[in-house]
Amino acid sequence: MGERLQKILANTGLGSRRELEGWIADGQVKLNGQLAKLGDRATVDDDLAVKGRFYRVVADDKQHRQVLAYHKPLGEITSRDDPEGRRTVFDRMPKLHQGRWVSVGRLDINTLGLLLMTNDGQLANALMHPSSEIKREYAVRVNGRVSPDMLERLRTGVELEDGIGKFDRIVEDGGEGSNTWYRVTLAEGRNRMVRRLWESQEVQVSRLIRTRYGPIALPKWLGRGKIHPLTPPELQTLLKSVGLAETQPDKLRVVPVHPRHARKSKRKR
Repeated sequence: MGERLQKILANTGLGSRRELEGWIADGQVKLNGQLAKLGDRATVDDDLAVKGRFYRVVADDKQHRQVLAYHKPLGEITSRDDPEGRRTVFDRMPKLHQGRWVSVGRLDINTLGLLLMTNDGQLANALMHPSSEIKREYAVRVNGRVSPDMLERLRTGVELEDGIGKFDRIVEDGGEGSNTWYRVTLAEGRNRMVRRLWESQEVQVSRLIRTRYGPIALPKWLGRGKIHPLTPPELQTLLKSVGLAETQPDKLRVVPVHPRHARKSKRKR
């Protein structure tokens, strides 16, 4: 029966399922030499070509699930490659014998704090999927006067260009006047959401730090640019938050192959 292509590719960390579905719909994925379509499945030893790169489907029954808490500093981007040559969060990650690191969500270049990294695409997808409603907490320093009416609007919802947005929780957290800190929580990961919500009230964010993702908090002792592998109890708590089992079932992933080793056979039916 096999697994859907987007799930296999997500298991390998090539992207989110939604992103991979877009690649399939755009004709950027081939299965055994034929253009793939949404709904196609693959099994062990099938060949996939993704954006011109060749892979073979294998059973992954040996990969040990790992999750790292990374204290992202300013100036790093959450992309695997950067045409401008800027440092990426992946530059500091330890080498893996198989698979690759996937970032759980993104932090822009001017945001620091907690970034979870994992070699398990299924876990990453579950943590980022809107249905999981995973809470993200941030410490925010803002420039500008903040009124009670502004805070009320940010709690109840404001109109953004991609729909209504709001903070689930917002409390003052130190500072004074036009240089005040707030602790905010929200359960969605839309691009630059925290900054855009404050900007909707004509208030600028001068510092933004992610302090928690789901049940995992940024350790106070973890320096910027440093990594903390989650302990077994921490990992168990994280898995429980998205309803995943502690032990990994066998699953399919892909490994790179040289183009001349990729078969040109017709797609399996």
